[in-house]
Amino acid sequence: MSEGSSLEQPVPGEGQAPASDDEVAPPTSESDAVLGRRAQLLATEHWGLLAARSTAQSEVLTRITIFLTLVSAGLVTIGLLGQASDFGGWFGGASLAILAFLSLIGFMTQARVMNVSEEDMMYVVAMNRIRGAYVDIDPAVADVFLASPYDDQPGMKRTYSFLRPRRVSILLGSSVMLLIVVNACVVGMLVGSAIIAGGGSFGWAIGCGVVAGLLFAAGFMIFGGVGFRWAWGHYVARRPTPESDPRSLR
Repeated sequence: MSEGSSLEQPVPGEGQAPASDDEVAPPTSESDAVLGRRAQLLATEHWGLLAARSTAQSEVLTRITIFLTLVSAGLVTIGLLGQASDFGGWFGGASLAILAFLSLIGFMTQARVMNVSEEDMMYVVAMNRIRGAYVDIDPAVADVFLASPYDDQPGMKRTYSFLRPRRVSILLGSSVMLLIVVNACVVGMLVGSAIIAGGGSFGWAIGCGVVAGLLFAAGFMIFGGVGFRWAWGHYVARRPTPESDPRSLR
């Protein structure tokens, strides 16, 4: 190689500004058209998940309203039947039939509400994953999101509650807990009424009714807890939450 040709070769680093510590990463090799198409597909899926979540929530709220209306109407009916029959004769059988019907509808409604709660968690995790894909396309938006871009359990909790950790008040004030309490009372009244109709004492009816209601509530709470742990035990997150999330709520 001649001396002239060697002088024409650029020296590495010569004529270039020195890289600083704050220098951003080089841009992706993908074109703007590819990134725009990807963002559009992600947004379409995001809106689809939002629509499905809204539909499920609306449906379950309607189910809860119907059930609570039936419970109110059933208890009023039992009171009217008691006045009409002087709480004797056919009143016991009629009240047991009404309470058994309310218990069955309550069980079905409780199961549906718990299923929708699991579905809602599923939708939140899916949207967290899509939000993480948005961050991959444009990392600058990560500082804007209050909802988490991480699709694991801590990310799910962060999306459900932006400003503070989820506490026991979330569970106590939930629709699931409301239905558990109402259904436990209905089941307890059914068991107590059955004991009274069978000739048992009032004390036994109260005690057995309370135990039946507590067992019903405990059973559904255990069922929900087992399902929650099973779901997270078999799920593999694509983007786990880092140990120290640098994002702040500002």
